[in-house]
Amino acid sequence: MHRMLRISDIRLPLDHPPQAVEDAVRTRLGLSAGHPLEVAIARRANDARRKSAIMMVYTVDVAMPDEAAVLARFPNDTHVRARPDTAYRFVARADPAAGQRRPVVIGTGPCGLFAGLILAQMGFRPIILDRGKVVRERTKDTWGLWRRRELNPESNVQFGEGGAGTFSDGKLWSQVKDPRHLGRKVLEEFVRAGAPPEILTEAHPHIGTFRLVTMVEAMRRTVESLGGEYRFGTRVDDLDIVTAPDGTRALRGLHLNGGGYLEADHAVLAIGHSARDTFAMLHARGVHIEAKPFSIGVRIEHPQSWIDRARFGDCAKHPDLGAAAYTLSHHCGNGRTVYSFCMCPGGRVVAAASEPGRVVTNGMSQYSRAEFNANSGLVVGIDPARDYPGHPLAGIDLQRQLEEAAFVAGGSDYSAPGQRLGDFLAGCASTGFGEVEPSYKPGVTPVDLADVLPPFVVAAMREALPVFGRQIPGYDHPDAMLTGVETRTSSPIRITRGADFQSLNTARLFPAGEGAGYAGGILSAAIDGIKVAEAVALSLAGAARRAA
Repeated sequence: MHRMLRISDIRLPLDHPPQAVEDAVRTRLGLSAGHPLEVAIARRANDARRKSAIMMVYTVDVAMPDEAAVLARFPNDTHVRARPDTAYRFVARADPAAGQRRPVVIGTGPCGLFAGLILAQMGFRPIILDRGKVVRERTKDTWGLWRRRELNPESNVQFGEGGAGTFSDGKLWSQVKDPRHLGRKVLEEFVRAGAPPEILTEAHPHIGTFRLVTMVEAMRRTVESLGGEYRFGTRVDDLDIVTAPDGTRALRGLHLNGGGYLEADHAVLAIGHSARDTFAMLHARGVHIEAKPFSIGVRIEHPQSWIDRARFGDCAKHPDLGAAAYTLSHHCGNGRTVYSFCMCPGGRVVAAASEPGRVVTNGMSQYSRAEFNANSGLVVGIDPARDYPGHPLAGIDLQRQLEEAAFVAGGSDYSAPGQRLGDFLAGCASTGFGEVEPSYKPGVTPVDLADVLPPFVVAAMREALPVFGRQIPGYDHPDAMLTGVETRTSSPIRITRGADFQSLNTARLFPAGEGAGYAGGILSAAIDGIKVAEAVALSLAGAARRAA
């Protein structure tokens, strides 16, 4: 039967029997026990606001012979509605006879990955460039920093197949509005590539690093089977831009490392938030760039058991709840906002530097989320006018300044500076660590983080931490661990684009994803990659029609 109805906000106790979901549907719709119907779970979440009565919350799709008549009985009930059409439809198809030049995708993070996939599925046979290595080799280089303090500037947490999202918690939810259900397309492609099917139904799905590695490989094989071509170890060092008599500019080609040149009249710029040398090149070539807000701070760690107990009470460790997560935010008296960022349950803090002589932190979890500590970014929002005025790349200068200070404070060997939370609040340097063992590798050096972070960041965090401790008991425990610095929360620049997704002043260049300032996280970056691929496809199809 075709599933026509979607019923939301079905609330059941944590330990309900399986049959309870169907029974709740019958009750909600006023159906008898013998009324024929099929029920499929579309979304599952939990409501733990009352730890003594945690509820599971379901959205389900229902099929039955008289769907239309049943739906008509609930004209004003927002929780009973027609099931939305989430099928993805391609906007164009390549014409093999048109002789079109192949589009180029620069970057293989989530945005570039999906831009390349969608273009390949539409028959455009994209050429996909990445300055880093294939994901398996890149993983070895990343471990080189974590285990041996050896940084490869072209192959690390930031650069290489899969992008920065590969070494993360693999979160697959977003706050972006998605009326076309492009996020569903992303999740379905991930499942085809080997992700667990439950990401299609969990309210806050995640994958974890090890699974992301194999999925990225599977998606590359799919793109190649459709005629796409990958070129790793290929960095775009310059743009070939032609300027018309009327002053308009358009991309003509790409200058590559090693002296190579690639003709390109449609290029997706999905370079990620850490491609600082590429940002500088784009600015030098006159591509329109503006500074944008981002956030800076530290990683905070607690034993996962503390967070589980604080969030779930006696239900902690229940198999249907998993490792507890949190989201926190506080508006400070100095006008700053402190908030949690990229929370990783049951994970670790990782070294995420991409430039020599600098220390950057990030968070990572595996699918099991079974490691001892929970970690999250604890960051403070900053903005260009107030904190890094002067020119579009000033935010990068600030990032580098903080990362260099962290490198020196950590001992100039890629160890990170860290501090017990109690010492941070008291304004004294740590001399050792307590109950919470820091997870960052290659190591953590006890310091006073006030010597590394700007004073306004320190003041805001000192105000916010006791507030967060009242919201999550134990959050401001003196032995909670702070490790610095977190500077790569998002891109410090935006490569501005128009409604056609092309650069405002350089036609046929398509800025995309997190590095261009249009996404934040795996899912939103992947969605933006789909949108930009569609814009490229429509531009190519239109050019083919005009040529004909």
